[in-house]
Amino acid sequence: MTAPHPLVEQAAALMELERFDEARTLLARRLAEDPADVRGWVRLARCHLSVREYEEVLTATGEALALAPEEFDAHYMRTYALRRLGRPDEALAEAHETLRIDPQSWQGYVALSEALGAWQPRWPEVLDAAATAVRMAPDSVGAHSALWKAGLMNGRSDVVRQAVLEILRIDPQNAWALGERAAHVAADAAAPPLTGAGSRLPAAADAYATALAADPQAHGLRKGLDRAVFRMLRGTRWLALLCVVIAALAARVFPTGDDPTALPGPLGTRLYALVLMAAVWGFGAWRRYRGMRSGVRMSLWSLVRRVGWVRLIVGQSAWCTLTAVVIVTVPWSERLVPQVLFWVALVPTLLTVWFERAAIRS
Repeated sequence: MTAPHPLVEQAAALMELERFDEARTLLARRLAEDPADVRGWVRLARCHLSVREYEEVLTATGEALALAPEEFDAHYMRTYALRRLGRPDEALAEAHETLRIDPQSWQGYVALSEALGAWQPRWPEVLDAAATAVRMAPDSVGAHSALWKAGLMNGRSDVVRQAVLEILRIDPQNAWALGERAAHVAADAAAPPLTGAGSRLPAAADAYATALAADPQAHGLRKGLDRAVFRMLRGTRWLALLCVVIAALAARVFPTGDDPTALPGPLGTRLYALVLMAAVWGFGAWRRYRGMRSGVRMSLWSLVRRVGWVRLIVGQSAWCTLTAVVIVTVPWSERLVPQVLFWVALVPTLLTVWFERAAIRS
């Protein structure tokens, strides 16, 4: 087989850079010069497929097959185009044709998996075809991508997650797979609290930041990172409220203990409370945020600047912590003022948390 024409090679390079309009222009020029260039027609079809112009894919592959009826890539791309155009019978016929031409091609089984996806009762066969493609090409991103899709259609979350991990094994900088992994970590972090979900939020934020580093223009990844950081910031209010409770107990804001009326509270007890409050913030927030990558920290400050509700959350956390420090450090001789401070810190914050959760549920 002769080498591809330089214009076709240039078009392929432009497609790698996702400059599809320029690639189409070069290919149109080449095909005007030589309408019998099969590789030119196949490359043009792939260019149309990349931008989801499925009718144009059929036109270009039709020209290629008129010149070379056994052209594997043309049949392969027609499978996808016909599937997307709602012509499942023809798509399946094209998939079988790819396997007839080359029974040992993993791409043929990927095409078969795609074509079978048009029939819900045959979705188990979709998974089998994709699994066959993976067995034939265990180091192919395309094969594992097909298995990911098949697992999704069959409700096999284990297959979906394993496929993403395999793609990252093959291509650690694959932006799509990094985004999928971040979504999986975020889904784990959204599990019920008893499973320790809150402790996984930093991992979710870090995964989104890693994916964004690979694809900085991905708006969905940016939103995912913002959501993870926002949920982490929401958790700081509970740390602050815990400090308020610790301070109230240490300063005897409410009558408790063997000598409930004695004020001020013992200095040693109040100093110990300050140490506990520092430990709460140290283990609950500072250690966690300090170890985060710069992208997560940048997102945090960006959210604080852009979103008023985030500023409210940060303000409430700071206000509750400051109130706790004031309650525990001042040697109160009367309970009225520290009690007022306690309720002013506690009630508005809890009301905000309740309102926020109600808004999220609705």
